[in-house]
Amino acid sequence: MTSRINIGRPVTASYNADPHGFSNSSHSSGYRAANPDDPLEKLRVFGKQVEDAIEIYSQPLRPHLPAIGRFLIVVTFYEDALRIITQWSDQLWYLQTHRHFYWGISHLFLFLNVIVMLSASTGVIMKRFTEFAVMGLFSVVIAQGFGYGLIFDLNFFLRNLSVIGGLVMVFSETMISKKKNFAGLPSISESDRKKYFLLAGRVLLIFLFLGFILQGKWSIGRVFVSLFGLAACTMVAIGFKAKWSATFLVILLSIFNVFANNWWSVHGAHPQRDFLKYDFFQTLSIVGGLILLVNIGPGGLSVDEKKKTY
Repeated sequence: MTSRINIGRPVTASYNADPHGFSNSSHSSGYRAANPDDPLEKLRVFGKQVEDAIEIYSQPLRPHLPAIGRFLIVVTFYEDALRIITQWSDQLWYLQTHRHFYWGISHLFLFLNVIVMLSASTGVIMKRFTEFAVMGLFSVVIAQGFGYGLIFDLNFFLRNLSVIGGLVMVFSETMISKKKNFAGLPSISESDRKKYFLLAGRVLLIFLFLGFILQGKWSIGRVFVSLFGLAACTMVAIGFKAKWSATFLVILLSIFNVFANNWWSVHGAHPQRDFLKYDFFQTLSIVGGLILLVNIGPGGLSVDEKKKTY
C-alpha cells in the first residue's frame, strides 16, 4: 500500500524550492552587514570579548563581590580609628597646638570619631542600619576635613570625594524603599532614587584619579597611564562599558597602590609612613566602590542602559 503513495514533492516548472529567498547569499537592499575591517566594529567586538571574559572569570567571585567591596570601602575608616587610638597623644597635641582645640573638645572630637568609624564601618559590612552607617561615615569625612584643616587641600578634597562616592555606592546597593507620600507632591520610586545615587556614585569615584593626574612628576609612562585612566574614568562617569572600564580601573589602581603607596617599606619612625598608609587605605576604599559598580552595574542613567532600551 505504501509503495503506491508518492510522498516526494513533485518538481514542476512553477515550483520554487526557496520561495522566501533564505538561501540567497546576497544581502537585501534594506540590510547592511557590519564590516569586519571597520575599526569601530573591531573595537566593539573586542569590548564584547572582554565583557564575556570578565563575566566568565568573575563567576566564582561574583557571590562574594558585595562583601569584598563593602569591606574595602570601610577599611580606611578602620585604619584611621586604629591610628587615632595608637597615636592618641600625638593627635591631641596636633589638635590643641595647631588647630587650637580646647582640652576637653579635642578629646571628645577624637573619641566620637573613633566610635562612629568603628560602629558605622561594622554596620556597613554586616548590612545593619546601612543608611545610618553611611551617613555617620560621611559626617566623619566632613568633620575631619574641617577639624584637621584639610578641607581646602586639593588632594584631600579629591580623594575624599571618591571615598564619598564609594559610600554612595553602598547606599544605592542597599537602598530600602520607604513610602512617604506627601499630598500634592510627586513621590520618587526606589528605582528612580537608585538611578540618581548610582550616577552620583559613578561620578564621585573618578575624582581620585584626577588627583593622581594633578600631583607628582610627569614622565612618559605617567602620561600613558593618565590617558588610559582618564578614558576609563570618563566611561565610568557616563556609564559606557561601565563594568569593563571599572574592572580596568580596579586593576590599574591596585597595581599603582602597591608600588606608589608601599608604606610597609618605609621605616616606622619616618613621617612619610603615615601619609603613605593613609593614601594606601583610601585607595582601597575607592577600589571597593568600583567593585560594587562591577557587581551592580551603572544603573538606569547610563549609556549602557539606554543602549538596551533602544
